[in-house]
Amino acid sequence: MHELVNLLSDLPPLLIYLLAAVLVAGETAVIVGLVVPAEATLLTVGFLAYLGTIRLAPAVVVTIAAALLGDALAFRSGRRYGPRLRSGRWGVRIGYERWEKADAMLARLGGRAMFGARWVAFVRTLAPRLAGGAGMPYRRFAPWNALGVVTWVGASVVVGFLAGESYETVSRYLGRATGAVLVLLVAVAAIVLLGRWLGRNPDPALALARRAAALPPARWVVERYGLLFFLLSMRFGPAWAFLANLVFGLALLLLFAFAMAFVVTAVVRHSGLSVVDDVIADWLAARRTEGFARAADLVVDVLGPKSLVVVVAVAALVLAWRRRAWRGDLVTLVATAGAFLPLVLLAVAERALAERFFLTQHAVVTASLCTLAWLLARRTRWMVAVAVWTAAIVAVVTVTAARLYVGWNTASQLVTSVLLGVLWTAVFMVAWATRARVENPSTDVPDMSGSAPR
Repeated sequence: MHELVNLLSDLPPLLIYLLAAVLVAGETAVIVGLVVPAEATLLTVGFLAYLGTIRLAPAVVVTIAAALLGDALAFRSGRRYGPRLRSGRWGVRIGYERWEKADAMLARLGGRAMFGARWVAFVRTLAPRLAGGAGMPYRRFAPWNALGVVTWVGASVVVGFLAGESYETVSRYLGRATGAVLVLLVAVAAIVLLGRWLGRNPDPALALARRAAALPPARWVVERYGLLFFLLSMRFGPAWAFLANLVFGLALLLLFAFAMAFVVTAVVRHSGLSVVDDVIADWLAARRTEGFARAADLVVDVLGPKSLVVVVAVAALVLAWRRRAWRGDLVTLVATAGAFLPLVLLAVAERALAERFFLTQHAVVTASLCTLAWLLARRTRWMVAVAVWTAAIVAVVTVTAARLYVGWNTASQLVTSVLLGVLWTAVFMVAWATRARVENPSTDVPDMSGSAPR
């Protein structure tokens, strides 16, 4: 790395600006970012500014302009060749419905998707091209994309400048953080798929039992002793069958909680966030006062996991009674009267994994607040839903700051807990939304089979 920096330091400043601009613009314009993300280039530019080889302000302006140009070219490429891609061999294999879902997602999120994509390696490489191919208006794409470019490019160059002699350390941890974000995105995709499967199979134990019965060994047993199984099920009764299904479904959720805790913890550790734990703790300790510490302790006590689980249980029971929405399956139970059950399972997983994966009770707190917001925001007006979710976010941030201020947990522990709580709630939100769509399927998707109407 020192050899590369020495080589670049000998180049004329204008040539360095030009080279940085080409690399940054090429990340999205010619999809170079799928091979070499631009973080290393921007950090190097910042480090060269620290050495005095180039000036910081022009470097920031040039790299921002280059990133905007690259995204504009990628957007135009997607707009021009998007229809050809959809009708091509690979586009047809993707399927009409998947293209429609991608278009719907971009239409729903709009430019916000471009802002978020700019902060994720590889995703920002394809996002402008996908937006252009999906027909997003450029006036919607440009402002949010520019906001993402200015913040991400500017922050990366400034981080390289401030790193100074610690450039290699910052570069290594930034690369690790990018990899951790990719793993987290895969975990989020897995959670969405799990929620969709639960929505389509509200009784998970029954669904798995039917799939297992279709396997050759189990199928032979069912065919040979099917009548006996039928008589036993009649003897068993619907109440005990539901209880067995419920216990088995909750056991599956408990296993999922263990798996999700392991993945989220590994992601946070891999990101290198724990490196700054001591720095943040020492900075807060030097500014801690007795009055604010007592207030933070009070916040943590009032918004504790036990009290919040009780609040969620009461709210769920009241809403279930008012809405009279109940059916004998796991998804409906969680979304109505039994919303506290997953929180109890998460608390069990937290207690079992706390020593090894440094999870905290804050995971249960976050999941409880998010679950409560989800219960209260369903079937309400948009303004009420926004207010409820805003209150939940403020509460999560307040408790997180209080725990960090009094030193109950480190920054990496709290990030892990918040991620776990949010993702845990997302499973049931996706499951409930999927179930609603399955019960009320949309009829506005045209038939692409080519058959004539009957």
